[in-house]
Amino acid sequence: MQAGYAAGLLFLCPLGDLLPRRPFVCGLVFFTATMWLGLCITTNLSVFTAISFITAVTTVTPQLMLPLVGDLAPPNRRAAALSIVVSGLMLGVLVARVLSGTMTNFVTWRAVYWMALGLQYLIFALLWCFMPDYPATNPGMNYFRILWDIVKMLFRHPVLVQACLAGLFCSAPFTSFWTTLTFLLAGEPYHYSSLTIGLFGLIGIAGMLGSPVYARLVTDRFVPHFTVLFGLSCSLIGVCMGTYLGSFTVAGPVLQALLLDFGNQTAQIANRSAIYSIEPKRRNGVNTAFMVSTFCGQLIGTAAGNHIYAAAGWIGSGSASVGFIGAALLTIIARGPWEERWVGWRGGWSMAKKNKDSADGKTSEKTHFENGRIRDEEKAIGAEGKVLAEVAAEPGNESPLGADDEEKSSRDSKDEIRPAKI
Repeated sequence: MQAGYAAGLLFLCPLGDLLPRRPFVCGLVFFTATMWLGLCITTNLSVFTAISFITAVTTVTPQLMLPLVGDLAPPNRRAAALSIVVSGLMLGVLVARVLSGTMTNFVTWRAVYWMALGLQYLIFALLWCFMPDYPATNPGMNYFRILWDIVKMLFRHPVLVQACLAGLFCSAPFTSFWTTLTFLLAGEPYHYSSLTIGLFGLIGIAGMLGSPVYARLVTDRFVPHFTVLFGLSCSLIGVCMGTYLGSFTVAGPVLQALLLDFGNQTAQIANRSAIYSIEPKRRNGVNTAFMVSTFCGQLIGTAAGNHIYAAAGWIGSGSASVGFIGAALLTIIARGPWEERWVGWRGGWSMAKKNKDSADGKTSEKTHFENGRIRDEEKAIGAEGKVLAEVAAEPGNESPLGADDEEKSSRDSKDEIRPAKI
């Protein structure tokens, strides 16, 4: 399933820049739910594996929603809006882990899959009823050109490469911790049951719920660089406490779960807020580059955590996580918030936004959508009014546009999209 999800991130998510969002998202959710039915009823391992891969490819709809939030939210409130969606996404992962672990103690694993099937069809129904039809941002672009542009963006935007590397390094400790935590709590000195270990995931919910508040009060007021440094520092403190106290007291892993989840999420939200400013009409491509690197970090964290734990125990795997977070901090420190080149701190050390209405503190942006329309459509309305006026002025067309029509055309062409307050 991990290979399928990686394929979906790389080959399906960029289509969000090419296709209208509503039919694309609804189609993916319906297809995934329908294919999921095969997982509920099949008894053949090969069929189960094949369907798992296919559903993993199409289970990327949350990654299509995040760039849409970046389009809809005002730039100076983008971090708060993104934090709400990311908190919901991460909360779903934690709750699913706890719920599935609890259910399998009382019912078969198929009951978990049947429940997931019902939830997916419920999501499809809600999207069909309430999701507006947002137009495509790049309707004439070629699919292969979109994929190639992702590669070119990595050579064109230093902030994107910085965010991708930081995302890779800070996501590895997250998956390493949650993978090896089971081994720690099941062995000496705790000997917790699988049900108790599953409930441990609820601790991370506090960190998830605190992230939107922090984003609203802090992230949107300073440059993203400040929040990334703060989030990584929280993660580093949490990993150190959990690593070197976890073998003696359960308070260590508890504090690590709280600080690591909070720090990782706030850093990722700040990075997204920064990179969504670089290519306003290619946010799905930008998000693809960021998420592929983040997903690679998750795979590295899972594999490294298991191997290092088997060789050096809890302290060994935790020390590796400290190294990953240290690498992420070095990546962020190597390039300042106002630096336009690849390395350095040109422009100063200030963490206050120079442009209060922007997401990154310096880039002026415009919101693309409101109620399913693009700002370019407003320009088209104004151009249409000019054409009608020219036609009415030609000989033989004695009836010019009425005053009401002229007033309406002028008003339509001058109206500005006002993004909703977050």
